[in-house]
Amino acid sequence: MLARERAQPGLRALLGIWFQSERLLPVLLILPSVVAIGIFVYGFIGWTLLVSLSRWTGVAPDYTLVGLENYLRLFNTPRFQNDLRNTLVFTLFFVGGSLLVGLLLAILLDQKVRGESFFRTVYLFPMAVSFVVTGVVWRWLLTPGDPRTGDLGLNQLFGLLGLHFLKSRWFTDPTVLLAVPVGAIQFGIPVALFSVILAAIWQMSGFCMAMYLAALRAIPDDLREAARVDGASEFQLYRDVIIPLLKPTTISAAIVLGHISLKIFDLVFIMTGSGPAQATDMPAIFMYETTFRDNRFAQGAAIAIVMLILVSLVIVPYLISTLRGKLEW
Repeated sequence: MLARERAQPGLRALLGIWFQSERLLPVLLILPSVVAIGIFVYGFIGWTLLVSLSRWTGVAPDYTLVGLENYLRLFNTPRFQNDLRNTLVFTLFFVGGSLLVGLLLAILLDQKVRGESFFRTVYLFPMAVSFVVTGVVWRWLLTPGDPRTGDLGLNQLFGLLGLHFLKSRWFTDPTVLLAVPVGAIQFGIPVALFSVILAAIWQMSGFCMAMYLAALRAIPDDLREAARVDGASEFQLYRDVIIPLLKPTTISAAIVLGHISLKIFDLVFIMTGSGPAQATDMPAIFMYETTFRDNRFAQGAAIAIVMLILVSLVIVPYLISTLRGKLEW
């Protein structure tokens, strides 16, 4: 009994030292998050990879391994080839358009215009709206109408203003610009996809504006004045001095927008679905229909892994470069 009473204070003291340790306490604080991420993120990624290598084609699980058979079948599917084309076109125009519009808005606000806070709020407002709401609203705006209903949305407005040349079939147009036959698909730029790109740029250009505006305000005024003293015009100032200094901001914004575009689902699903002749179809939509409508879980898992690889090709090099820069610093 006496020995037990003597041992208890020693044990308490030892536990107290452990919990007061500067190294142990942070580990204990982050341990639940690490375990949860390990199970519910990386664990399910591993399970998805396993399913993609299996023969699971019905409601009942079937983990019979078939190697890369699902991937080979997937890349030989014309719809998936269309999806890769659409993803490439959407990413290029969406990322480029959002960066350009955001930069122009940031430069405008950087001129110390009157009512800057009001305009900044207006430009940022679309970010507060979900992609689902954006898809519904832009679907209303870009519905072209038909002979029975007449012109609708923007087409109706253009008709009232006499701007009939601006009328378009919008997301119902199956045309593919600059089409080049590649296998079973037409590689080019689907016209219907521009409707989705327009809606996506409207929503995310405010994000780019905020990032660029913060970067512009961080540039010292002395640098601007020195360039002006050297005879640089305002155009030359932005072209040769300011915009090159915005390169890190541009890369960061492009990475965020790129990963959004590669896994886009809700905006396209609500606004157009697969579109005419799969002109607006995306890998995420194909994955959803394959998995939850056709019950082809192995094929759906293969699509998910391909999407994961595409996103990783964008994000991982950026993270490595950022980490290397911090270590060198």
